[in-house]
Amino acid sequence: MFDARLRSAFSPALEAGARLLDVPWVTPNRLTGVNLVAGLLSAGLAATQQWIPALILWLLCRVADGLDGPLARRRAGGHSPASGQGGFWDICADFIVYGATVVGVAIGATAAFDAPWLPFLLVLFAYYINGGAFLAFSCIAEKQGRALDDGRSLSFLGGLAEGAETVLVHSLWLIFPFAAAPIAAVWALLVGLSAGHRVVVGYRELG
Repeated sequence: MFDARLRSAFSPALEAGARLLDVPWVTPNRLTGVNLVAGLLSAGLAATQQWIPALILWLLCRVADGLDGPLARRRAGGHSPASGQGGFWDICADFIVYGATVVGVAIGATAAFDAPWLPFLLVLFAYYINGGAFLAFSCIAEKQGRALDDGRSLSFLGGLAEGAETVLVHSLWLIFPFAAAPIAAVWALLVGLSAGHRVVVGYRELG
């Protein structure tokens, strides 16, 4: 919901970070690898109830995710890289990290606070629908020559639950793990509504 405005607000800082990281041994794909490794470590730490280290690694993985795109565009002269390899790797890493962190928090919260599994399963179900909808839309829109170009590798339809909200909610789980289950229940509802909205809007846009 806030992604477009936040991308605009944080763009100068991300561009500055990309300039600092623009050295031969730092590549966009390696930053995506940092995102993946840090995210998986965060999930593992959450599963063992090490909440603060998990939070630090979660935020680190999100920073790495925010910097790989600007660095790739900087090296491509301000344009999206032609190969698409980096974009594919980035999307795969994000999906793995998002799913892993939900599972990690669910394991940790269940062990520490006897939290129910159902809210976390509903989050994963909503992620599944949401991801399927925007990936299908992006693929078909590209074939029809109707891709939405906002500098990212795929065409993203806006919704209630986007990247910024995901970062916030996953952070809240780690800050308040005793309340992870009710947070997950509310988040599953919001992601589900967002997924439904994307299905309807995507259907209309491609008509």
